[in-house]
Amino acid sequence: MKTFMPTTDTRGREWVHIDAEGKTLGRLASAVADILRGKNKPTFTPHLDCGDFVIITNADKIKVTGNKLKDKIYHRHSGYPGGHKQINLEKLLKTHPDRVLEKAIKGMLPHNRLGDAQYGKLNIYNTPDHPHVSQKPRTLELSDKGELLSGN
Repeated sequence: MKTFMPTTDTRGREWVHIDAEGKTLGRLASAVADILRGKNKPTFTPHLDCGDFVIITNADKIKVTGNKLKDKIYHRHSGYPGGHKQINLEKLLKTHPDRVLEKAIKGMLPHNRLGDAQYGKLNIYNTPDHPHVSQKPRTLELSDKGELLSGN
């Protein structure tokens, strides 16, 4: 018997919708990263992009535990002297809540061209509406422990 190797024809990508309202940031990001990579499928292959497209709505209603709102700091640098900027999680959630999820999910993907391709299948919206209705996304629920439960 030969080893099965997924190809572009046998990948079977689908669209998945996840509502982030009331979900914990890290557990949600971990579950979404697994879907983007395709780790939830029996045909997972580490060196191929066999994951699904993901739509996340209500990104502004995620929750974090502990003192992370005040203590967690995001850093960036412009490349110029004195160009170090930092912002805490509380301010970033008020101004750009989608960036918080994007940064958490991107950090859990491979840091190479494959990870960039997988990250390109992520769509995050701060409202409950999204423009991907015509793709007929399947809704998934996330348990309190971060495990995926099938929705509709």
